[in-house]
Amino acid sequence: MGITSAIVMFAVVWWMVFFIVLPLQMVSQGDAGEVVPGTHKSAPANFQLGRKAKITTLWAVGIWIVFATIILSGAVSVRDLDWFNRMPPAQAPLAGS
Repeated sequence: MGITSAIVMFAVVWWMVFFIVLPLQMVSQGDAGEVVPGTHKSAPANFQLGRKAKITTLWAVGIWIVFATIILSGAVSVRDLDWFNRMPPAQAPLAGS
């Protein structure tokens, strides 16, 4: 796995975890009883974006380490995910070379 692949994988993991963390422990303005004029009552009362970003980063780093370890160890490869046997055998030369 190259550095670009590692960065892209971390970004994907980070955003997936972020979308999971966003609704956790959210208190809406309607639940708090203090609806700001011009907003919907389901809008967050106290969003805490920085706190959620820190939680997301901590979880994403841990998940990324697990994924990177599995990929780098060779326990799972692209050929393991070829369920329809469309990839050529590993020893066969590439077409056109």
